[in-house]
Amino acid sequence: MSQFKDVEYPEEIYKEALSILERTRDDPEGKVRKGLNEVTKSVEKARAQLVLISEDVTPPELVAHLPILCREKSIPFVFVPSNKDLGIAAGLEVGSASVTITATTEAKADLEKLVQKLNELN
Repeated sequence: MSQFKDVEYPEEIYKEALSILERTRDDPEGKVRKGLNEVTKSVEKARAQLVLISEDVTPPELVAHLPILCREKSIPFVFVPSNKDLGIAAGLEVGSASVTITATTEAKADLEKLVQKLNELN
């Protein structure tokens, strides 16, 4: 368990989140924000619908503010074990510390179901 996680998610949760991210990335109307600065801005402005945070960021303090900020803004978030997997799902050739989904049409129903599951776990 990451030092910033206080909830342990089943593996299916983060895999589902990555799948939704991939479909949103490929959706012409989907909006994905990548990188700590863009993600932080998206959360601060309460535009994010879901935040994905990598567990293996070094140093971990880089992403320590995100769960706190997400809770303040009532935005669901999920930890993903690998920044490489998160980067690939976001369409990058490198790893990513964090990503937000700010809009999706293709995966909207699945995103709503995932958010419901996350709310039940928290």
